[in-house]
Amino acid sequence: MPSWIGAVILPLAGLLLSRPAGADVKARSCGEVRQAYGAKGFSLADIPYQEIAGEHLRICPQEYTCCTTEMEDKLSQQSKLEFENLVEETSHFVRSTFVSRHKKFDEFFRELLENAEKSLNDMFVRTYGMLYMQNSEVFQDLFTELKRYYTGGNVNLEDMLNDFWARLLERMFQLINPQYHFSEDYLECVSKYTDQLKPFGDVPRKLKIQVTRAFIAARTFVQGLTVGREVANRVSKVSPTPGCIRALMKMLYCPYCRGLPSVRPCSNYCLNVMKGCLANQADLDTEWNLFIDAMLLVAERLEGPFNIESVMDPIDVKISEAIMNMQENSLQVSAKVFQGCGQPKPAPALRSARSAPENFNTRFRPYNPEERPTTAAGTSLDRLVTDIKEKLKLSKKVWSALPYTICKDGSMTAGAASEEECWNGHSKARYLPEIMNDGLTNQINNPEVDVDITRPDTFIRQQIMALRVMTNKLKNAYNGNDVNFQDTSDESSGSGSGSGCMDDVCPTEFEFITTEAPAVDPDRREVDSSAARLSHSLLSGCLVCIVLALQRLCR
Repeated sequence: MPSWIGAVILPLAGLLLSRPAGADVKARSCGEVRQAYGAKGFSLADIPYQEIAGEHLRICPQEYTCCTTEMEDKLSQQSKLEFENLVEETSHFVRSTFVSRHKKFDEFFRELLENAEKSLNDMFVRTYGMLYMQNSEVFQDLFTELKRYYTGGNVNLEDMLNDFWARLLERMFQLINPQYHFSEDYLECVSKYTDQLKPFGDVPRKLKIQVTRAFIAARTFVQGLTVGREVANRVSKVSPTPGCIRALMKMLYCPYCRGLPSVRPCSNYCLNVMKGCLANQADLDTEWNLFIDAMLLVAERLEGPFNIESVMDPIDVKISEAIMNMQENSLQVSAKVFQGCGQPKPAPALRSARSAPENFNTRFRPYNPEERPTTAAGTSLDRLVTDIKEKLKLSKKVWSALPYTICKDGSMTAGAASEEECWNGHSKARYLPEIMNDGLTNQINNPEVDVDITRPDTFIRQQIMALRVMTNKLKNAYNGNDVNFQDTSDESSGSGSGSGCMDDVCPTEFEFITTEAPAVDPDRREVDSSAARLSHSLLSGCLVCIVLALQRLCR
């Protein structure tokens, strides 16, 4: 046989063998592909009417095909776009959870602070009148600093609260001793006796424990919601590698090129492609789960001993109680201060006063339950925390589950019932390779995606670090410590703002928080008790001193 005959017959035989069984030698129509391609919004000018030889294809099998080079390029870009949209849509739940809950918590905490400040102002104006208004900046500064701390300001809560009580002692000391003149140096000496004399009773110590732990937990929890929101938003915007794009094109649109536009990928085939494309996202899962666990722990604190609502709601009554303690012990406090700081100089002659302002003799009237400010943001901390806990639990393992969630979508794959009638990357048949495990290192033998396991995604690693830092802050907040004020050489040392005690170390302090920190109670027993004490105090022998103080301040 002449050599040229063999040169013609062998390629012809190869072409015939490459066609589907039972097919005619005549090229098949691309009508079905043209319809599907046009439905994607592409121009039909790119697509042939009948199959052509596929030597030009770079991704799909180089057999008879309905795809031109232009079609393969456009479909490759289309597969990239659809993949990015799929990941963003699939992670929508976790992103929306953090966005909406952060907004709700932030609204709640800000309104809670506003309500507490308004409540204190209203109560003290009615109770102390001009005395309070002339010294109101001491209390305004307290709330300003609390707000600044909550919004991320560099505020040491313990130092700030100590300063508040020291300033209040200075003002009160002058009011109960109007017959003397006190220099700045003398008042500084007075403030040094705050801890020794305990002029305000045990209220400052107890309130400090409550406020620091509650605010640390609240601020850290909201910061955690912010970090979760940002990480979820960033990770959901993927940038597929060239190897991933090739695998996506082969899975999603090579059926078009083979004249099988209605055949969907096999489920296991889809899983291997997605596990290869989302290998770095899966590596986020371990740190993400630790972060969610830490958020849940702080949430439990917010429901219990660190409940900021039960701290801020009665703060006006607590401070009023401290002021009453000071009034009742004014003689003893003054005597000890005079002994330690020296006898002050007499004040210039006071203008005589025949009567105190009328409103000062009015009996203290506490809020009735229906008069107190309404719950912040139309909800309660307990309801907010219960809701967020449920959502947080659902978001665990979200990143390693992405491939399964995407491939389970009925519009993506053929499903388990069609394992023999699905696209396996080469033809319409069962997919045989095993499914890869999760994570980057497990993709070394991925049969579908070329993954460089030696080069982890830098962007994902940054998100892992952000989660790690936030998890550490949450753990500190759970223990009552403010990480911002700790010795960075030993973050677990327990130094800094907050008591640094666990339940088994400081049971008395936790006992106070859980038993004495009043929850929202319609009976308002503690308010009524303080009201009775205040009424008694205002009608006691201290009235003369305060009248004199009013004269001095108002002249």
